[in-house]
Amino acid sequence: MAEAGLSQDGVEVDRPSVARLYDFFLGGHHNFAADRELGRKLLAAEPNARHIVAENRAFLGRAVRFLLGCGISQFLDLGSGIPTQDNVHEIAQRGNPQARVVYVDNDPVAVAHSKQILSGNTLATVIREDLRRPEAVLTHPDVRSMLDFSQPVGLLMVTVLHFVPDADDPASVVARYASGLAPGSALAISHATHEAAPGAAARVEELYTSTTAAAHTRSHAEILGLFDGFDLVDPGLVYLPLWHPDGPVPDHPERAWFYAGVGRKPAADHAG
Repeated sequence: MAEAGLSQDGVEVDRPSVARLYDFFLGGHHNFAADRELGRKLLAAEPNARHIVAENRAFLGRAVRFLLGCGISQFLDLGSGIPTQDNVHEIAQRGNPQARVVYVDNDPVAVAHSKQILSGNTLATVIREDLRRPEAVLTHPDVRSMLDFSQPVGLLMVTVLHFVPDADDPASVVARYASGLAPGSALAISHATHEAAPGAAARVEELYTSTTAAAHTRSHAEILGLFDGFDLVDPGLVYLPLWHPDGPVPDHPERAWFYAGVGRKPAADHAG
């Protein structure tokens, strides 16, 4: 029999998972009662939560399409979460059928469902690993066989770095990945901030302490520092709806209180 709080396959079900919460906000079905209960509390604390998650997902799609337009055809998606509609490999392979994608997540549910979706797709794969272990990710045989690190890679760190506490030095984590990337590679980040809605951000941070990974909002300056060594593309680090919008910009873009940006790794830095 499964232990209390665990499913038959060993998945912890009584403690909310950040990946399953994200799935809940996107209207998915790969979540448990504990995730839904906390999701409802988060919606009470921040009624814009579903809007923020939807805007973040839209940014991910725009960033992937932008990088495809820059000639990048391989992607490393860290903290990829549970697959929903328009996953990175679907977006990328629509634009370039030869695009290659590696998903990385430490949530067993996210990895299991990713494997199911990717079955039969020889140009995309998923590994279970912690993004805070860059060497383990970058040297993983499935990663090395799928991605050619002598060529530009799109490094996606979308809605994930605010789950890396200051004690784990997120800037250092990003820098260690960056050191393994060829010139012309790119980094896409979206990250929660407390600057637009400090009260809601504080309530959300408190609620996330009961999940598998506590959340840590950061300032514009702190998030900008994560791009050290990369040249930010226009319009820089901005609220989600303001980054290369597909249509009219909403009146209050700060309602989606995540900053987002994309940077390119210059040849000079790589040579240095």
